[in-house]
Amino acid sequence: MRNAVAVGAVALLLLVLAMALAAPWLFPGDPLDMVATPLLWPGQDPAFPLGSDSMGRDVLAGIAHGARMSLAVGVVAAVLSLLIGIVVGATAGYFGGRVDDVLVRITELFQTMPTFLFVIVVVAIGQPSVAVIVLAIGLASWPVIARLVRAEFRTLREMEFVLAARSQGFGHLRIMLQEMLPNALPPVIVTTSVLVASAILIESALSFLGMGDPNTVSWGSMIGEGRELLRTSWYLCALPGAAIVLTVLALNLVGEGLNDALNPRLRNR
Repeated sequence: MRNAVAVGAVALLLLVLAMALAAPWLFPGDPLDMVATPLLWPGQDPAFPLGSDSMGRDVLAGIAHGARMSLAVGVVAAVLSLLIGIVVGATAGYFGGRVDDVLVRITELFQTMPTFLFVIVVVAIGQPSVAVIVLAIGLASWPVIARLVRAEFRTLREMEFVLAARSQGFGHLRIMLQEMLPNALPPVIVTTSVLVASAILIESALSFLGMGDPNTVSWGSMIGEGRELLRTSWYLCALPGAAIVLTVLALNLVGEGLNDALNPRLRNR
């Protein structure tokens, strides 16, 4: 990856990942427990460098544990979207005809529904748990991958190496997985970084609206709980908000760097 900005973004993501992985050791115990005097400002007490909220909870512990929640939801939801999108897009692009028509209509049906509204409805029907939130985001985000994979497969299915594989008697599944999918992955990988960033934002918005998992701390829930004290204790919203902005920005920059590295039209610029 030649993009220096993207390299810096990768370093930032690794830092966030390290913080998320080390959170149980750095801040043992439940981050929702009251451990300090309420509404300590950052720097006011050395034991709590980023202060405490109105319930006496350590803000730094919340941000560290919130990173685990945000990254887990972002990555798992993106993987779910990838699996659904690749299956639907590859099947439609490879077989074409009526199979393509049916799958394209299903994809368009999901695309016509506003993503965030769809997620809210699914979470409202189910329980506001991490599993339901991940499922809702994954179900709402797969059409982007499906359309991308379908377009790649429609281009690749008439290529010589695919025709050669057919002439040798390879089965459909083997041709799709071993011959076509590896050649369709570069744009999918680039889009995946955007999916992770989008999933983090959606989860944060849900938690901000009080529809997140009440048993876990997340950056969005920290902002939501701090909004009523925005005038007197603005840091309660600003600190987790900065964590979201930096993480999402880093993911988007990594996506641009991957695009520069994997897109043959940009590689020689």
